[in-house]
Parts: sequence; C-alpha cells; structure tokens
Amino acid sequence: MTEWKIVFMGTPEFAIPALEYLVASDYRVKAVYTRRDKATGRGQVTTASPIKNCARRLNLPVIQPISFNTPDTVKELSILQLDLIVVAAYGQILPPEVLAIPRFGCLNIHPSLLPRYRGVSPVPAAILAGDEFSGVSIMLLDAGTDTGPILSQAQIPVLSSDTTASLTDKLALIGARMLLEVIPRWIAQQIKPQPQDHSQATYCQKLTKEDGVIDWRLPANNLWRRVRALYPWPGAYTTWRGKQLKIIDTNYIAEPGPGPIGSVIALRDRNDGFGVITGEGVLEVHQVQLEGKRAMPAVEFIRGQRGLIGSLLPN
Repeated sequence: MTEWKIVFMGTPEFAIPALEYLVASDYRVKAVYTRRDKATGRGQVTTASPIKNCARRLNLPVIQPISFNTPDTVKELSILQLDLIVVAAYGQILPPEVLAIPRFGCLNIHPSLLPRYRGVSPVPAAILAGDEFSGVSIMLLDAGTDTGPILSQAQIPVLSSDTTASLTDKLALIGARMLLEVIPRWIAQQIKPQPQDHSQATYCQKLTKEDGVIDWRLPANNLWRRVRALYPWPGAYTTWRGKQLKIIDTNYIAEPGPGPIGSVIALRDRNDGFGVITGEGVLEVHQVQLEGKRAMPAVEFIRGQRGLIGSLLPN
C-alpha cells in the first residue's frame, strides 16, 4: 500500500472506476466524500449515490457533508493530514480552505477536452455539438469552475452510435487509468501543469427535464444527436394521445419527406420503424417507450397503436 493519504470525492457512476482503481492499486483512501442521499422516483424513495454504494462495498468510510462552508466540516477534513484529494463529478465547489488542505493539491477528472465544455454536462454537450472527438482532462483544481491547469489529457472519437451513457462509461474508464499514471508522476514533480487557454473556453449548463422536449422544426440530424445526447436522462420525448413518448433510438434521412412538420410516415422498410417529418429531413425512429410501458422496437409499437402513421406529433 502506498504511503500517500487520499480522500476521494464523487457522486455518480462516472466516479466509480476511479475509486475502484485507486483501491485496487493499494492507495490509502482515508475516506470517500459524496453528496447526501436524496429522494428519487415517483415514490420519492431516499437513495444513496452510486459512489456511496461503491464505497460501502469497498469498506471505505463515507462522509456526506451538506457543504464545506462550515469550519467544522473543513476541520474534519484537515485532521486526516492528506497528501491528495481526488475529485470526479462530486457536485460541489471546493472552497479555497479545502483546496489548501492536501500537500499535493486536488486533482479533478473532467470528461471533456478542457477548456472546451467547462461545467456539469460536458458529455451531452459534445454529442449535441456533433464533435468528432471527446476526452478526459485531469486538472489541478483552483477556485474557478474547471479553470485549473491541465496535468494530462486523452481523446477518443465520438462514434455515431454513442449516447451520453455509452460515452460516459468509456471516459470514466479512461479517466481512471489516467489517474493511476498521473498521481505518482505528479507527486514526484515530473509533470508541469499547463495553464488553460481561457479565451477558448466554452461552458455547458445543467440539463433539465424540459430539455428533452422534441421540437420537430429542428433538422433531423440535430434531433438525432439530441436523442443520443439526452439518453438516459432526461430522454428525448414527444407526446402521443396525451402520454409521454420517449424516442430512444433513431437515425436520419437528409432528404425532405412528404407532409407537414411533425407528420408520422411509414418507412420503405416497415421493419425499421417509422419516420417523422422535421424542419429538414426525416427522423427515422427505431425504438420508443410510451409512458408507463417498457421500451420496445418502433415496429412493435406501430402494431399496437393504430392511427400513428399519418398522425401529427406536437411541436
């Protein structure tokens, strides 16, 4: 086991590989900080974060402060006499008092090629923009939001089949591997931090449920990217007979289709599902999920929903 004392801070599934890799590599993870349990779902069941469940499985102490704005919370952290804090999608801004605690600073795993996509939703932002590449940046945290100097970066192609779920999973694994390479080199002073070019910075905002509403007036290729970017949450959706209809898997045809925008049409190969006329081209719909039902192939959905072909979906 290495002598360096580390605290890990994270919340969603993206953070799990990094924590698992640290423990498997015999790093001394003194504690895991994560967001407080919250009520989720229709039943508002109190649920622990994915990283809390992971920490329990690894028999690590879990600490869930409301914030770091109290002296007691900062003191509790400082008592651990840390060498390093590792952050992966924790969800709270660390104040200067916390950044100053560990001997070698706070390292953050951010799933974008900084300074592009600073903020909380970099993976969907990359898919929405149609970027050919995404990546991971390991940076030294400072008082700003993802503004600190870069210690290491890696990029991968964004595939046409990638959703936010699949791309996040890949970036999480890459970030975990990078972390194990960076830590010993950083502590040995073998890495020179590279300042970000702030003039090239872009920012992404937190997604909301309303972001999932489909506007059929947009081009089909734009909607195709939105469906991928918004999966699994909040999902891209329209309404059908008063119920939410999630559009899960799509492709697009650049050529215009017959009928007004929002019209549902049959595709040449009906086994492919159905199409929807958009502001530019046709969105091919291959998989859907009607509110309260399981996800299913669009061709199966058509068989159970008479009147869908030829109908007009709302903008």
